[in-house]
Amino acid sequence: MSQHTYKPDSDNEADADGSATDPRTPAESPPGLPAGGPGATRDWGQSRGIQSIEVGGRLLRALADHGRALSLKELAQAADMAPGKAHPYLVSFGKLGLIDQDSTGRYGLGPLAMELGLISLQQYDPIRLAEPLLVELARATDQSAATALWGNHGPTIVRIEEAPSAVHVRMRPGTVASLRHTATGKAFAAFHARERVLEVIGQATLDAQFEAELARVRAEGVSLSVDGLLRGISAMSAPVFDQRGHMVLALTLIGPTPAFDPDPLGPLAQTLRSYAQWLSRRLGAPLNGSASPWRAP
Repeated sequence: MSQHTYKPDSDNEADADGSATDPRTPAESPPGLPAGGPGATRDWGQSRGIQSIEVGGRLLRALADHGRALSLKELAQAADMAPGKAHPYLVSFGKLGLIDQDSTGRYGLGPLAMELGLISLQQYDPIRLAEPLLVELARATDQSAATALWGNHGPTIVRIEEAPSAVHVRMRPGTVASLRHTATGKAFAAFHARERVLEVIGQATLDAQFEAELARVRAEGVSLSVDGLLRGISAMSAPVFDQRGHMVLALTLIGPTPAFDPDPLGPLAQTLRSYAQWLSRRLGAPLNGSASPWRAP
């Protein structure tokens, strides 16, 4: 199957300075989470560190963000430092095995960086990582937040965090979400293995109308259900990917329709996507900006 991505629109309105912006592009660290970027679990901002290591670390961060080998000039520019300043750091990182240099002189991540990455991935469990995330997501959006996995009968709710407000949406862990009529189900229908989706639906193919809706979900990065199974209740869901680009989890927001923003490019969707991408990065997904790493299994 082909790979699908959701990318910034080319015709978005420009900022006052003339630069185009895409509301789907998330902040590097979502509201309520540590400011250290997608890989952080603790806010180290108040702790004393070694400044030279932090400066050199910008080079490693730039390589990770670009996902490809870079020339010295490109790498220094991405890390916001002069090439002459960057080079000694790269020499030291090369001696440690954190970076490597190919025959064209470009720098990429080295064997030690890969080894550390693999060990890190082995320590991460999607549900365990998502648990504290749900609390912050519910607090940041004032909506109920849920996680869902693909179970024996389809998308299954495994954890729910009620909204901080007085309005609660009752849903139990273990609830199986409809693939056609819920935001959680549509997210899995769009990004999960097509064979498994068709098996649960009980059809050999999907109808054109549903295929078009799933194409919109892939383009926008979120799925919607407004007054779907329950009148007055709306939901929005975003996919979480692993290092293979496979969807492993859905993050879903649920709330009363009058207080729910269904705009896939609005603030609620931006926040949800930023949390989903934060978690995807922790699971090793090769995210670049707002691009989805989805690869159909």
